[in-house]
Amino acid sequence: MRPAHIALAVLVAAVWGVNFTVIQVGLGHFPPLLFSALRFLMAAVPAVFLVGRPTVAWRWIVAVGLCLGVAKFGLLFIGMDAGMPAGLSSLVLQIQAVFTALAAFAFLGERPTRVRAAGMAVALCGVGLAAVDEGTAGPLGAFALVVAAAACWGVSNVLTRRASPPDPLTFMVWVSTVPVLPLLGLSLLTEGPSRDLDALRALDGQGVGVVLYVAWITTVFGFGAWGWLLHRHPASVVAPFSLLVPVFGMSSAALFLGEPVSPLRQLAAVLLVGGVALTSRTPRASRAAGAAPPPHAAATAAPPPDGADRARRPAGDAPRR
Repeated sequence: MRPAHIALAVLVAAVWGVNFTVIQVGLGHFPPLLFSALRFLMAAVPAVFLVGRPTVAWRWIVAVGLCLGVAKFGLLFIGMDAGMPAGLSSLVLQIQAVFTALAAFAFLGERPTRVRAAGMAVALCGVGLAAVDEGTAGPLGAFALVVAAAACWGVSNVLTRRASPPDPLTFMVWVSTVPVLPLLGLSLLTEGPSRDLDALRALDGQGVGVVLYVAWITTVFGFGAWGWLLHRHPASVVAPFSLLVPVFGMSSAALFLGEPVSPLRQLAAVLLVGGVALTSRTPRASRAAGAAPPPHAAATAAPPPDGADRARRPAGDAPRR
């Protein structure tokens, strides 16, 4: 990769990592489900009028929109609102690579190699250490919600792989149209119309800024730049940069939110990131054939993240914050 392309890949990882800190700030302005609905509304409009028509069947757009937009982001935002730290959330969500591999085995019959199985075991050890660390400092229920969000992300990655969208940015924009009404409906039912109206009446510059960041910077710019890189380089070259997301996520949370990074959490980060790297490793035979690694997301948005398909290569999925 050219130095400029490397810099762009690092920038996208930084954008997706800092996104968790921005989400934490946004949760001080909005109820979690309303915040998630606004995020997808702003990501879809006006972009949906600027991109082309969907290039995949609507059933895939609806399925990914519900699994990724409603389930994954709904659980993530609720978990963070319930006390899950932003930096730790950026780290724990990386376990989605393990859930992606398990879902691919269950639904696509893709048997993981021994190296990938070892990577999943190492990553799970990292999540276990993170759970022990969080159990001494915060609510384990919130931790479990973020793990459940990672599981939904893994399933959505497999759905995206089955959809194989030729244009990941257009696909993500149309996917963003699906969660808006379900999330608004769930917000009215569970968070209450009075709480939602109070949040909208109290909207200020910071509130607008966080919505614009998670919608346009994280989603539109992040996935657009990631897709641009994947059109010019093999997915196996671009994908490892997604492992920088929790680095930026934990660093920005410590810097701007004052979140502590205990030695146990640092060890959990090493194990989880290392395990994800092994889980995402492409076998030699596949590399020789030019195949991409298995689907995983950083994000991704979020990886995204925010989880759109990584490129025209059907064997890889982009990460979602």
